[in-house]
Amino acid sequence: MPPPTDPDRPRSPDPPVEPAVPVGGAEQVAETGPADGRQPRRSGPSGPPPVRSGQRRVPRPRPGGAAGAGRAPLAVAAAVAAGWAALLGYLPVAVVLGMARFAEGGGEVLGAARLGLAGWLLGHGVPLQTEAGPFGLAPLTLAMLAAWRLNRAGVHVSRAVRVRERPSVGRALAVAVAVGIGYGVLGGLAALLLGGAGPTADPVRAAVTLAGFGTLAALVGAARASGVLVMVARRTPLVLRDGLRTGVVAALLLLGAGAGAAGLAVATGGGEAGDMIGAYRTGVSGQAGITLVSLGYAPNAAVWAASYLLGPGFAVGTDTVVRSSEVSIGALPAVPLLAGLPQGPLGGVGGVVLAVPVLAGMAAGWLLARRRLRSAAERNVPPPGWGVLLGAAAVGGPVAGLVTGAAALLSAGPLGGGRLAEVGPAYWQVAAGATVVVLVGTLVGAAATRAVARR
Repeated sequence: MPPPTDPDRPRSPDPPVEPAVPVGGAEQVAETGPADGRQPRRSGPSGPPPVRSGQRRVPRPRPGGAAGAGRAPLAVAAAVAAGWAALLGYLPVAVVLGMARFAEGGGEVLGAARLGLAGWLLGHGVPLQTEAGPFGLAPLTLAMLAAWRLNRAGVHVSRAVRVRERPSVGRALAVAVAVGIGYGVLGGLAALLLGGAGPTADPVRAAVTLAGFGTLAALVGAARASGVLVMVARRTPLVLRDGLRTGVVAALLLLGAGAGAAGLAVATGGGEAGDMIGAYRTGVSGQAGITLVSLGYAPNAAVWAASYLLGPGFAVGTDTVVRSSEVSIGALPAVPLLAGLPQGPLGGVGGVVLAVPVLAGMAAGWLLARRRLRSAAERNVPPPGWGVLLGAAAVGGPVAGLVTGAAALLSAGPLGGGRLAEVGPAYWQVAAGATVVVLVGTLVGAAATRAVARR
């Protein structure tokens, strides 16, 4: 029984009730505490500490905000990445050309460094002016090395400025342009350092060429590291996305077949190539340098061999042609890489190799159909229709033509004035031939794979 109460005694107010705090600390108690002035206890570690009287709350910086820690300025990150990419691309060229120069008795470090700058610019497609005329045949091995290092530069700068936190095409493009500008400035400085003696290059041409080269290569890395590439791919129609992939695969298969054919040709003429190297009389280091220079042009030879398989062929001088139906060449420089040139048109069993480009297109079409069928089986949906499949295969032909045509354009150039002013394939002929051959091959390969899968 409750104790009796005095009706004349004033009643005290009810004590304040503290709000309940759920288990786990998901909600926090209000900043104003009970009437006694004590701060309420918190149930979890989350949330900022209580603010005492006379203190001012300092907002905590948000990740990616203006006060975010660890974010580097874009200009600084791009300059460092472009400089590092340029250095890693320049050093191998300087070493290789320095070996050849020392073997010839011109053992000046400054001369070797200057020659390395000229070779580095040439590897990016910057033509050099020499006493024998313009030299514009770029070694694609060096171009591939430079593109790889610039791709990594795009990745590193994207991570440094945290593009992935707010990925967008504009931010990835800004990273690529910043790297390209830094790379172009270095290219212009390299051309200025060449001076006016020996191989020279136009500084403006060098700056513009390297800026474009650096922007394109860094854009691939920036788009991949920031997630923009995946974002754009998801927004691309399925037919176009599959067609782009199929065309690139077919082009790589074509270039791979060309590399195999070029390697087989050089191996067949290995004795003649060895005699050419021995005729230089430059010692072991000089012969090693000549061999490495030849390897620098190995991708060029692969593109030329692919053009040979496609039909248009290539030239090794003005008014010359090397194709499966005709071989017309004159006196050639003593370069080991040219030891594998055919001596005449193909005939008999040798003509079978001309079917390789069609087989490459069929393989790309087969891979396209198998990928679509496997994806449909994994998602438990009907297989793709004929329109979607053949549409992607049809897109693959022009894409393969563009890729192989670009490779042919980059692999050609003059080796001086006069007779060697034209070396390499005609890019538009290679592009047209690859478009037709891959278009037929991919359509046949995709249709055959789809028809067999229905049985």
